[in-house]
Amino acid sequence: MSLAFPFSAIVGQDTMKQALVLTAIDPGLGGVLVFGDRGTGKSTAVRALAALLPPITAVKGCPVNSERPEECPDWATVPDTDLVERPTPVVDLPLGVTEDRVTGALDIERALTKGEKAFEPGLLARANRGYLYIDEVNLLEDHIVDLLLDVAQSGVNAVEREGLSIRHPARFVLVGSGNPEEGELRPQLLDRFGLSVEVRSPTDIDERIEVVRRRDAFDMDREGFVAKWQPEDAKIRDAILAGRAALRKLEATDTILRDCAALAVALGADGLRGELTLLRAARALAAYEGDKAISRDHLAAVAPLALSHRLRRDPLDEAGSTTRVTRTVAETFG
Repeated sequence: MSLAFPFSAIVGQDTMKQALVLTAIDPGLGGVLVFGDRGTGKSTAVRALAALLPPITAVKGCPVNSERPEECPDWATVPDTDLVERPTPVVDLPLGVTEDRVTGALDIERALTKGEKAFEPGLLARANRGYLYIDEVNLLEDHIVDLLLDVAQSGVNAVEREGLSIRHPARFVLVGSGNPEEGELRPQLLDRFGLSVEVRSPTDIDERIEVVRRRDAFDMDREGFVAKWQPEDAKIRDAILAGRAALRKLEATDTILRDCAALAVALGADGLRGELTLLRAARALAAYEGDKAISRDHLAAVAPLALSHRLRRDPLDEAGSTTRVTRTVAETFG
């Protein structure tokens, strides 16, 4: 297996990295949408984070990475009960993919050669307990995006066709990336992503030089470069694991709930999804930083991630949604 670029060695793009770390602590955040220029490390960051996380324990031969033998779906007929360790799955979903390829379908070859009706798992099965990455998500057909978001929210893939009735767990972190100049996502779909980040190519000369220097060093000696950054990656991994353990201990006080509501109202956010995501993201950040309580600082730090893609467009405000959120946070929290 090829080595992934170390997460800690990625230069800049701190907001994108923070969003990905938060989903590693709380996979229920609803995924991340990363919009911006090409070549800004979007796919590199996803693979780097997955490589940094500890391996998952799964039943040998289970197509959905079940953690225990009793959790393997009946249709999989997994003969083994041995447990093995696997890297956290990262599955790429290509443009033009069919619904059958995503959800799984009847195994035609087996049906024709053996006369057996069997299920051939799709990409959602492989992504279970890991990450599903879609580059150029804004160019993906809407019905596929709808399907993915529904499954990501429910955690279950249900297939009802060709006489098959199959269900299996499909819990993954959905990460979509794209360039808004090539097409926009519908507002309904934007709202379904938990967090959103805008990334730009660095304009600082020294930062650009450092990006190229590290990438060149990685390409020239991958094992040596990964070994050099392993201690830094280990610190992040330890903080993520500690954050996961602390997550449920962080209560949402009445004050924090009121702050979430006040911010959502001030921004004119529709519905409550943004508010709920804001709270979960703030809790994940507090857990990652080892704090004992959720504070306004946590809310302020994650508000652009949780709310900027849910704002109505204001033709009279050219500042951009992230700036609007930051400005409203300052006005609301004082």
